[in-house]
Amino acid sequence: MSAFLAHFSDPDAVARYAEGPPRYVPGLADLHRMTAILLGERAPADARVLVLGAGGGLELRALAEARPGWTFDGVDPAAEMLKLAERTLGPMAPRATLHEGYIDCAPDGPFDAAVCLLTLHFLGREERLRTEREIRQRLRPRAPFVMAHSSFPQDPAERDVWLSRYAAFAIASGADPDQARGARTAVAAHLNLLDPEEDEAVLRDAGFTGVRLFYAAFTWRGWIACA
Repeated sequence: MSAFLAHFSDPDAVARYAEGPPRYVPGLADLHRMTAILLGERAPADARVLVLGAGGGLELRALAEARPGWTFDGVDPAAEMLKLAERTLGPMAPRATLHEGYIDCAPDGPFDAAVCLLTLHFLGREERLRTEREIRQRLRPRAPFVMAHSSFPQDPAERDVWLSRYAAFAIASGADPDQARGARTAVAAHLNLLDPEEDEAVLRDAGFTGVRLFYAAFTWRGWIACA
């Protein structure tokens, strides 16, 4: 985690951040659009939404554009990424309160919905479980939670194949081949990857119900669940 946090604290790297996710995450804009739809099924028109891993602001901007009445509390450990989030939001920035830190730095709520995209793969299983429990405790009863991150089969016979597909998609999307292969190596060495079935088990262990997969794209998975 410290290595990735250092990367996200580098102003030069942060300045280029917005170029990366669309090249590495298939259908990122559609993932954001689906997230707004899923949250909107239960969240009211004036919902207060918790966004964990909000640095960069891509999902904050997408949700703010989709639901003009929502307000947000965004949490991220990287100060530079929070600055980028504020710039990304532009005139919508007053609708978001940004907090530097981890889940413990999030307000108590209660929130009407919560989102955690492209983030939980940085956490080991136990810290992931603790974080998801803390998210649930901040939600109103039956409030929706959407999470999506890197999650794919971890059996050695399949793992390398999926990692190669991850890099191949990035290259096909315009990423520099050397950078894409370097990202593959970093993901393999440093991310805390779980099988999708284990990710679902962690959600249930955290107390969420109605866990359903709604997004699957190469090495990425997304789920909707209720507090």
